[in-house]
Amino acid sequence: DEEFNELCFEFGLELDEITSEKDIISKEKGEEKAKGASDTVLYKIDVPANRYDLLCLEGLVRGLQVFKERINLPRYEKIIPAQGEAQRLIITEETVQVRPHAVAAVLRNITFTKERYDSFIDLQEKLHQNICRRRALVAIGTHDLDTISGPFTFTAKAPSEIKFKPLNQSQEYTATQIMELYRTDSHLRHYLHLIENKPLYPVIYDSNGVVLSMPPIINGDHTKISINTRNVFIECTGTDITKAKIVLDIIVTMFSEYCEKPFSVEAAEVVYPNGKTHIYPELAYRKEKVKPELINKKIGISETPTSLAKLLTRMCLKSHVTGNGNNIEIEIPPTRADIIHACDIVEDAAIAYGYNNIQMTIPKTYTIANQLPLNKLTELLRLDLAAAGFTEALTFALCSQEDIADKLGMDISATKAVRIANPKTAEFQVARTTLLPGLLKTIAANRKMPLPLKLFEISDIVVKDPNTDVGARNYRHFCAIYYNKSPGFEIIHGLLDRVMQLLEIPPNEEDGYTIKAAEGSAFFPGRCAEIFAKGRSIGKLGVLHPDVITKFELTMPCSALEISIETFV
Repeated sequence: DEEFNELCFEFGLELDEITSEKDIISKEKGEEKAKGASDTVLYKIDVPANRYDLLCLEGLVRGLQVFKERINLPRYEKIIPAQGEAQRLIITEETVQVRPHAVAAVLRNITFTKERYDSFIDLQEKLHQNICRRRALVAIGTHDLDTISGPFTFTAKAPSEIKFKPLNQSQEYTATQIMELYRTDSHLRHYLHLIENKPLYPVIYDSNGVVLSMPPIINGDHTKISINTRNVFIECTGTDITKAKIVLDIIVTMFSEYCEKPFSVEAAEVVYPNGKTHIYPELAYRKEKVKPELINKKIGISETPTSLAKLLTRMCLKSHVTGNGNNIEIEIPPTRADIIHACDIVEDAAIAYGYNNIQMTIPKTYTIANQLPLNKLTELLRLDLAAAGFTEALTFALCSQEDIADKLGMDISATKAVRIANPKTAEFQVARTTLLPGLLKTIAANRKMPLPLKLFEISDIVVKDPNTDVGARNYRHFCAIYYNKSPGFEIIHGLLDRVMQLLEIPPNEEDGYTIKAAEGSAFFPGRCAEIFAKGRSIGKLGVLHPDVITKFELTMPCSALEISIETFV
């Protein structure tokens, strides 16, 4: 297990956990339900979202074998049947409104076993969830070719005109009835919305009028594949032709391994409404050239071109050095749709080299990170405020309009608050312009705690500012609150003095701090003072007005202090 974990890591995958069906069920539903479940060991492997070729056991094993240099990368071959013998899929113009694109291919003389068959079905499901975007972009249909006869027609009809026996059902239904039937199906109901409001539904027929499938919902029961199926007809219909081609390439490259002639795929013709024909699958190999210096520079290694070519070959990108070692020519196989740019090739070279093998070096540009002075001051203050016996609270940056205006006896227009255009709840309508409501709500939620309650918070508030590029500005505020049977103004005043002592601001008018009697809508008349430091007003302290206290559902007197600390940075 450890070796396999190592191998996965080296290959750029993550072995998530080693478990079994029994373990999974007992974790989710309890041990009672897990009785009788399989004990077979299961590996849960995390595959990057761009590597569609690793989504089934066949592709994963093949990739790891090539990576370990135990096998060479197979060459995928497209066999084009003699003139007139290829399977044809004819697209009619009615499909344009619903799902305009389709591609097809045939796997001839394939040998399934229970494991291979399960893997085949499982891969389709994984692709549906991943690149096919829950069948919205592409839907895959696989059919037993021996039960039908071509040419096939991909068209769109009114729901009432489509009638067939859906997969694993016992009777025929019209398309309208099928939609009703699957409305409660836990698996298929998620796909109904893709076509249910369209006037025509897409459908594929064979030459005798047998329904192969009604994409993207369900295949017909007539053509269903089983372990004994020898010839498989694969069609992918969709709204995105590029994705459809990728999906078809992945399925045929993964499972052509089990054909009588391994890694060979029989091509099919697709006839477009304008009469043009195209042969699928494309199975396109393409060549890219990348300079070895680029790879070395981007990764930070110094390998020879030959060894870089060898690293890339291990990642299923067959490479060789050309032109006196100035270039590496890379052949990109049809399984690697994720290689779009040279940087994807560089990434694969880095994976093969091993991220852990790259030497750590100090970057040429010499910069040393520093804490933002404002944050540093905040951190230092938090420690000393806690030492002064106050408990820190962290409250939401968003609140309701009432919290910052009505409840504090102010008008909302006077707060310069930033509003949210489409708030989901009444609790989160505006960005806070003061920290006081957050602390008052915290006290209201903790009224059962023993008195006194002493809380503080140092966080940002937000106000509109037309002079900034975003139209708003953040200020770092410090707010403290004392809640007890008596107002405790002297305790809050003492805390202010302690903060100023820590900041080394003397209590005088010239270069220090003073407090002057003032009025504030949230404060009790005659019990409020404005705080000046270095000649400018930085906030207020005082005893809160009884109206404010009752609006926040509190019952005891309360004193508070709120200042801006940006002046002291």
